[in-house]
Amino acid sequence: MLWNFRPQTRAFRYVGHKDVVTSVQFSPLGNLLASASRDRTVRLWIPDKRGKSSEFKAHTAPVRSVDFSADGQFLATASEDKSIKIWNMYRQRFLYSLYRHTHWVRCAKFSPDGRLIVSCSEDKTIKIWDTTSKQCVSNFTDSVGFANFVDFNPNGTCIASAGSDHTVKIWDIRVNKLLQHYQVHSCGVNCVSFHPSGNYLITASSDATLKILDLLEGRLIYTLQGHTGPVFTVSFSKGGELFSSGGADAQVLLWRTNFDELNCKDVIKRNLKRLHIDSPPHLLDIHPRIPHSHEEKIETVEINPKLEVMDLQTPTPPVVDVLSFDSTTTTETIVRTLPHKGEEMDRYFLNPSLMSSECSPTTLKKKAEDMSDLPSESQRSIPLAVTDALEHIMEQLNVLTQTVSILEQRLTLTEDKLKDCLENQQKLCNAIQQKS
Repeated sequence: MLWNFRPQTRAFRYVGHKDVVTSVQFSPLGNLLASASRDRTVRLWIPDKRGKSSEFKAHTAPVRSVDFSADGQFLATASEDKSIKIWNMYRQRFLYSLYRHTHWVRCAKFSPDGRLIVSCSEDKTIKIWDTTSKQCVSNFTDSVGFANFVDFNPNGTCIASAGSDHTVKIWDIRVNKLLQHYQVHSCGVNCVSFHPSGNYLITASSDATLKILDLLEGRLIYTLQGHTGPVFTVSFSKGGELFSSGGADAQVLLWRTNFDELNCKDVIKRNLKRLHIDSPPHLLDIHPRIPHSHEEKIETVEINPKLEVMDLQTPTPPVVDVLSFDSTTTTETIVRTLPHKGEEMDRYFLNPSLMSSECSPTTLKKKAEDMSDLPSESQRSIPLAVTDALEHIMEQLNVLTQTVSILEQRLTLTEDKLKDCLENQQKLCNAIQQKS
């Protein structure tokens, strides 16, 4: 669901997935919305009143995460079929797969420059991939638990992992070294988010708390208690002034930060002026440099906003359902609940700067009037048996498509291995001839 709070609270519910939605993300420009689901599909939505969507089918198991590259040209998806797939957003087509994990892949993220991808899996490994060579270039292994979530810091030199073993770890990918090891939660950590300055990290855990870590000083500074159940996700806003969290208690809490009053550039300059014994500095000269677990009790500030948080829910919030028909290409949608007469449709959601000529307010109003004349579900003449048969045929076609895709990938791998074998054999023959 997408929420708009101006001029009044209103929600837009996009209907298309057939199972639980596991991940959503806006593109950098905000003109596209990607969603992953346990129905093994990825959908790309145009976030407007019409809600057109494209359905991507290549995974053979539930999809766990989606992530846009910084330029918005590519999309990375991670799945329980042990693969990461990369998609081209301009052509809206599948590009290639990354195979090296031996268990479900829980998350995959692009680096800020788009040259690398980091992924974590239930095989207890974190892998770094080169998008140019499409090869795994680094591998981090944990013998205790697996990572639920992983992400790059803003300058792309470090990664943070959220562990099922209650830990948060910071790794320097330039030297493949564990920099910091925090053990501040009593349950598994589900998500982390870097502040845009890179100086702070916020974590979300199944122990119903959020923790804010000062990465420069290497310590826990805030414990936030607002949720009444496991917290599954947390994310800073683009400027870092706000962050939001969501959990199993069906609440989304919006928080305001107060711990980074200095300008980000000033902080970076101040840290670069320090005297360094060893170079290059790790994460803006983190102290201490050795791994530390923070097992001892540290003085932190606990915040429980339960009695201070404003409840923005209304008894009967207006919800607009946007239905999408099943298709592997861009599909038309029907808006079941239309705005009141005289209301401007773009006022509630659309960013006018992103609207095309066909999505102007007058055009949208005209299309809304046309859509009100569409037949209702009870007036449609298509028999239910025919609809079920068509859905069954579509599912079978999807299975065939996925099978062909897997066979093509395996054939490509076999060809590459055969080519390597032939090259090695040629080198061996040349070596024997030189010796003789």
